[in-house]
Amino acid sequence: MLLIKNILTDPFFNIAAEEYLLKESRDDIFMLYVNEPSIIVGKHQNALAEVNIRLATENNIPVIRRISGGGTVYHDGGNLNFSFITNGREGQLIDFRKYTKPIIEILQNSGIGARFEGKSDIKLNGLKISGNAEHVYKDRVLHHGTLLISSDLKRLAIALEVSPDKYKDQAIKSIRSKTTNIGDLLVPSNNKIDDIQNQIISYLNKDQNYGTFEFSNKDIEAIKNLIYQKYDTWDWNFGYSPPYEFRNRISIDGKKTKIQLKVEKGIIKEVNIKGEHKFQEYLRGIRHYYPEIHKILNAMPHLNSQDVQELTWSFF
Repeated sequence: MLLIKNILTDPFFNIAAEEYLLKESRDDIFMLYVNEPSIIVGKHQNALAEVNIRLATENNIPVIRRISGGGTVYHDGGNLNFSFITNGREGQLIDFRKYTKPIIEILQNSGIGARFEGKSDIKLNGLKISGNAEHVYKDRVLHHGTLLISSDLKRLAIALEVSPDKYKDQAIKSIRSKTTNIGDLLVPSNNKIDDIQNQIISYLNKDQNYGTFEFSNKDIEAIKNLIYQKYDTWDWNFGYSPPYEFRNRISIDGKKTKIQLKVEKGIIKEVNIKGEHKFQEYLRGIRHYYPEIHKILNAMPHLNSQDVQELTWSFF
């Protein structure tokens, strides 16, 4: 097995690298990495229904769809990500307990009473410290997970704070769990993430001597191309969402009214706003995307320009 201790913190690169290594390599691989603040949604989720999109937009926090299922997670510099990419037999590739076992044993050896709970979580005293997801490609599987060490839990909660009644769809919903960091339980250190990484590497090397792997220029170019074609596109991160209906009450010229959108592949197909509002005809056929809706509303002369921003956010 090859070990990648990835020092890059670009979430677009790291999420794309997992797909690249899964599909373009035949080696068994284990990778560790830390991402800059980002929100990572599951493949089959409605991104807008899972994310505080206003917070993400106003704070330049990217929303990136991964190829595995499961729920939405928040990444930042206090969260360690681990990925197993391995070969196997059809029907025997999905195994959450197998890939979380070394992480749990490492934590238990450090005096942290971590346990596997539910379908895919690692918890400590009932609080989630690790979420995991998997994706099968032919005879290979990608298992990746998070490990909360010193993450900003307040920002995490706000980033994933949504109004569930606004969106009606058949998408996979995240199961919200209370979370906690394990950093305070670790031996005092200047860099607890590095300490955990080194413990994980030492643990894995007990059974076999891992070879090291570094991305070549060719690898990096291919991963960047995958980012350009897929991971940094609106079509993948938002347009891939299953069809949905959006409902809300909005304020127009000081009056409350109901709005309903029907959206397919991220495109607004139907608009229903109670009352006579000229702009609704212009919303049909555009992306359910803040810049495009803002542009339409901002061009309406009868709307107060000071209220356009808040009105636009009412559509999310």
